[in-house]
Amino acid sequence: MDWQALWLSVKLSCFTVLFLIPLAILVGRGLAYYQFRGKSWLEALILVPLVLPPTVIGYYLLVGLGNQSFIGGFAEQFFGQQLVFNFSGLVIASIIVNIPFAVQPIQRAYETVPIDIRDAAACCGMSRLRIFLKVELPMVWPGVLTALVLCFSHVLGEFGVVLMLGGNIAGETKTISIAIYDSVQAFDFDSAGMMSLVLLLFAVSALALTTSMSRRLGGHNGATQR
Repeated sequence: MDWQALWLSVKLSCFTVLFLIPLAILVGRGLAYYQFRGKSWLEALILVPLVLPPTVIGYYLLVGLGNQSFIGGFAEQFFGQQLVFNFSGLVIASIIVNIPFAVQPIQRAYETVPIDIRDAAACCGMSRLRIFLKVELPMVWPGVLTALVLCFSHVLGEFGVVLMLGGNIAGETKTISIAIYDSVQAFDFDSAGMMSLVLLLFAVSALALTTSMSRRLGGHNGATQR
């Protein structure tokens, strides 16, 4: 069992969720509430990581974040580190790859919030910020929770993009999925099986817990609305 790779994967998942979920709440809310020209194209762009092969996404990220790119050159010049083959680059890549897993559940959750409830809250004198924090967020919490678990689990098992952008640097970019691949290449099937089992058990447990909590929270919100 490669504990260093497991810890790096958990760390990567935590950073990705920390930065992505707040952004996904704002984007999902905007897509659910507002109509604007090009909305369909924006929604399609958000879903692109779901249909493109990881190697294609990894290639474009490698080009877009490399030292010769504007973003990569800026990071190296002002922060003194490159984004390719670096943990920071993996965080950026994981955020981009997991946008659909975060935005979609939250957008669907916001679409279920009745307009009448927001209007009633506004009539009661609540500010937009208070409506967002006290009315909307509690009602869309199941969607936020689903997005959080999906993103965390997906980052934990991500392989193609991580390998192309980060390589296989122990303690820096070698995640548990890459450790599994290395173990199989070395015919160490015991270690590969153990690490695979850990990911499998985590995925099943996380999804079961999310489904249960979402059902309870959804039922509570429905009872509150009635």
